[in-house]
Amino acid sequence: MNEEFGRRVRELREDKKVTDPNFSLRRFAQAVGLSATFVSRMENGEARPPGAEKVKRMADLLGANADELLALAGKVDPELPEIIRRRPRAMADLLRTARDQGLTEEEIRKVTEELKSRRRGGGGA
Repeated sequence: MNEEFGRRVRELREDKKVTDPNFSLRRFAQAVGLSATFVSRMENGEARPPGAEKVKRMADLLGANADELLALAGKVDPELPEIIRRRPRAMADLLRTARDQGLTEEEIRKVTEELKSRRRGGGGA
């Protein structure tokens, strides 16, 4: 089972519940499309995380980063393999280069923002 994932979901849900009653276990489970029993077992590390789409729904409701929750669940966003399949050489090279160069998360973020800025016509060489 994945206790870290369940613990994080419970922490996020409990934080939200302080100001919003829609984040009770039962209401949250219903909003995600799961049973309250399953969510309780998952939060307690007694059940595996649900599928990627449900994890993404949880992240959306909890205001969390979907990729981070997916990683805690041992999953990746279902769209990522398709992105890689469309440009297998380039995407694999990009990921391996980032890894091999030891880029930090902050450096990767900066590169990503630079690329987005160029696409918006916001500068670059």
